[in-house]
Amino acid sequence: MTAKPLVVALSKGRTVKALVPLLARAGIDASALERDDRSLIRDVTALRFLLLKPDDVPTYVEHGAADLGVVGRDVLRERESDLLVPLDLEIGKCAMVVAAPMGKPRLTDLPRVATKYPRTAAAHFQARGVHAEVISLSGSVELAPVTGLADCIVDLVETGETLRKNGLEVIEKVAAVSTVLAVNRAAYKLRRSEIAELVERLRAAIHGAPASA
Repeated sequence: MTAKPLVVALSKGRTVKALVPLLARAGIDASALERDDRSLIRDVTALRFLLLKPDDVPTYVEHGAADLGVVGRDVLRERESDLLVPLDLEIGKCAMVVAAPMGKPRLTDLPRVATKYPRTAAAHFQARGVHAEVISLSGSVELAPVTGLADCIVDLVETGETLRKNGLEVIEKVAAVSTVLAVNRAAYKLRRSEIAELVERLRAAIHGAPASA
């Protein structure tokens, strides 16, 4: 590899915790990511990580400020980012769903839908031939049906416990979601061998093969 590190955009929080063991299995010491400080740039061997908010990861990659990004499929779908996705990291698995109040699974012909994913929600209902009014929220979307703001929500769900606690149930699945490795198209051309090597090391780690020296 060259002296210049590959720059990887990464969302803070749970993604970091899930990624560090995967990097370790790939033979990459990423313990610097676990430091308890406010530094948003973390350097490890041949890699530089930028710690960002999830929605900003594809922006940094698409505009070339980062060569690669570790990001959820939900964010890529919503942002309609023009990035290569060579590898599913098989972490952060969940589902994007439509959920409505329990006992009232049937929606009206013109449902009001609250969501943090307005583009994705609109596309989902449009594909079903349903003209939905999409209400964009930045958080706590589960409250929308409870307070009468919306008939249903489109959101991510892992166990479904948060939905149940708020009197909601899943009525449709929109898409499976996981965390992927996304790559800037220009970077892939200019640094193809380095990126390909990293991808293969991560692929081997995901499938249980020992890391190459």
